[in-house]
Amino acid sequence: MAQGTFTLFEEFSLSLGDFHDLNTHAFSVILVSDSVVGMASTGTPDRADFTECTNGGGYTTGGYTLATPVYSEAAGVATFDHNAGEASISWTAQAGSPTDIKTAILVNDDVSATYDAMGYIDMTADGGTTAISLVAGNVTITWGATGIFTITV
Repeated sequence: MAQGTFTLFEEFSLSLGDFHDLNTHAFSVILVSDSVVGMASTGTPDRADFTECTNGGGYTTGGYTLATPVYSEAAGVATFDHNAGEASISWTAQAGSPTDIKTAILVNDDVSATYDAMGYIDMTADGGTTAISLVAGNVTITWGATGIFTITV
């Protein structure tokens, strides 16, 4: 019988991202009309599982391509970010833009269609029910102080 708890090595968090080439692949944030409800349990998440918002106005199919991905590790915390000077991404409001935005998904553009979706952000104010409109105003995602996401061991 084991006499303690299992502990991951500090560098393992970095190797997780290195395995998926988080420093070299291209990544995009895509606006979709799917609710976040149940999204976390998507079995093999890929962009084809979700309904991308319609191209037009201030939104282009394929979403926003992140600039210069950065994946680093310090003290057992690996951080994925893009272009350190860019704390947010935005789409500009215009006529003809999508009005059914509920979620934004982060996808890896350089992997096969299976498992290319990495995570998501609820874009609604009410837990995934009421869509927001890019016609009514700009849509902005502001990343946290620690980047887009972290992996902690």
